[in-house]
Amino acid sequence: MSGILDTVNLRTQMVGQNRLELLLFGLETDQQYGINVFKVREVLQCPHLTEVPRQTTAVKGMAHIRGETIPVLDLSEAIGRTPIPQDQRQGCFLIVAEYNKRTLAFLVRSVNRIFNTQWDQIMPPPAEIGAENYLTAVFEFEGRLIEILDVEQILADLYPTPTAVSEEVATEDVRREAKQHHVLIVDDSSVARHQMQRSLEDLGVKVTAANNGRQAWNLLCQLADKGHDPSEVFLMMISDIEMPEMDGYTLTSMVREDTRMARLNVVLHTSLSGGFNVSMVKKVGADGFLAKFNPNDLASVVVERIEKVKAAR
Repeated sequence: MSGILDTVNLRTQMVGQNRLELLLFGLETDQQYGINVFKVREVLQCPHLTEVPRQTTAVKGMAHIRGETIPVLDLSEAIGRTPIPQDQRQGCFLIVAEYNKRTLAFLVRSVNRIFNTQWDQIMPPPAEIGAENYLTAVFEFEGRLIEILDVEQILADLYPTPTAVSEEVATEDVRREAKQHHVLIVDDSSVARHQMQRSLEDLGVKVTAANNGRQAWNLLCQLADKGHDPSEVFLMMISDIEMPEMDGYTLTSMVREDTRMARLNVVLHTSLSGGFNVSMVKKVGADGFLAKFNPNDLASVVVERIEKVKAAR
């Protein structure tokens, strides 16, 4: 266990190589789950939790960690499984993570190992399981399927996020101009796609959504093969960074290397925390970076692009 705890923060060199490392953990059964190491700040044994009145059921209290007070979410209960009894928490672990500028801790039964793989080995969940689930991807390891949870969906269900764009950002003039434009969004999380789509449609632009980098790349290639310049079809592409099959950094690099689409404006967004994002955005040739999700921030990036295109006419 100490080896896992000591190496969680030493993995940023993996970014930009279509590779990732997953921290594998267990809940109430022997099924293994994974979380991207870049989202993990630390792992520790569950300390005493301070109860919170009127808390969401799955939020079991607050942990005081290194001078911070952090909400603790029972991950089993959050996904509809059996919660961890209070008298068993001392033998469990907290995975302290950062999502969308929010720090929280996931209460889990066990933390097992760090697994190194490629994004192209990570696959979307089988369509047969339906849309109502908390999976964002799966991969095979030692003959078993490891499930990667859609944490954005879990948090959206617990803490609903507004998607409306303020009138200060989406003025009547902006909405009128936005109707002429089309934006491509790319994200493996269904809740993230829906949040972005609702906000951008509220702004007035048309939206096409792709579930991962591979799907977006295929779409762009199909346009280019038919003689269309994707930079003229789409105002911009807004892509998540961490996605199965092809990550956002790899997608951006491939777009920049293909002369048929190299002019496409690309903004990368992620729930990952860390200063490496800014340097990697520049390295792969993206035009900007956006921490997700805030409807006004998202809309402002699109409005800025609309104004630049308008001024260049």
